[in-house]
Amino acid sequence: MPDATSPDAARWIRRWLILIGLMVYAMILIGGATRLTDSGLSITEWEPIKGALPPFGEAAWLAEFEKYKLTAEFQQQNYNMTMAEFQFIYWWEWGHRLFGRLIGLVAIAGFVWFAAKRWLSRKWVGRLGFLIALGGLQGFIGWWMVASGIGETDRLDVAPYRLMTHFGLALLIIAITAWYWLDLGEQPRRQVSQRLRVLALALLILTSIQMLSGALVAGLDAGRTYTDWPLMAGELIPSHYLDQQLGARSLFEGRAATQFNHRFFAYTLWALALVAAYWARGSVMSRVFNLIAALVTAQAVWGIITLVNAAPLPIALIHQGLGVVVLLASVWLVWITRPESTQTAPS
Repeated sequence: MPDATSPDAARWIRRWLILIGLMVYAMILIGGATRLTDSGLSITEWEPIKGALPPFGEAAWLAEFEKYKLTAEFQQQNYNMTMAEFQFIYWWEWGHRLFGRLIGLVAIAGFVWFAAKRWLSRKWVGRLGFLIALGGLQGFIGWWMVASGIGETDRLDVAPYRLMTHFGLALLIIAITAWYWLDLGEQPRRQVSQRLRVLALALLILTSIQMLSGALVAGLDAGRTYTDWPLMAGELIPSHYLDQQLGARSLFEGRAATQFNHRFFAYTLWALALVAAYWARGSVMSRVFNLIAALVTAQAVWGIITLVNAAPLPIALIHQGLGVVVLLASVWLVWITRPESTQTAPS
């Protein structure tokens, strides 16, 4: 096969990767809205083909509503829900799943087209095939998450661990997409110190941890539990940080602990970004580290705004969307500061 980085091939594959990345970004926001509107459990079956069509007619809607009435969420929380209210949450979840199917179609169609044009080397067949496989896995993980809230467990909502896994995989997919897009472009070589490389990697790792901790907060609705700042219910460290019933599991299942941890990681990331920008001053990477510091600062400030307003839908979605931007900027930072030995032309 010809080199995947021939001008025409690289240009079209990069355009396709941009489209995939934008769609995954939109999917993350749609997923966030689905979570914030408590819509995720409205469809109680996973039918990859048949489920692409919504209910048609009153009888079909009644059948779907009856299935939802069997869930703990309806019986304990939404028992007064009307058909109109059910349709509202159903459309959110249906749109979420439909958009996921659309991403899959665009991904597979592009891969097949590039292969037919013989634009993919063996290396890029493997790379893009891996990316598509992650997308397929995400569909299974999504259903595994939903299943935790419709009878597989005794939870009223989806299990926070599974929500974190689902969200984390989405972040991995968009990060890999960005990395591949960069690999197919020009290869700038930045002579930077080992310290700056370590700082870049630390920013990416800490950003990822912070995003995953945010998924736990979302899964437990912990962002709406303590809405004062900088204290939590008037305390520096909440007295119920460790729940007696949960014990060590409070770190992942306790509302007080997960929100406090999310705040702590935010402060740590903020401080690290500012320190990195200071250490990078005068270097060729100064502007890039300053940009990262500015993005992290904006995200921290917006996180506080989200918190004190009890995470309303529009503000919370901006917080989530900006977090993804910070992650992608961190991926870019690691990519351009990677050791010179790894900056080889893609093949």
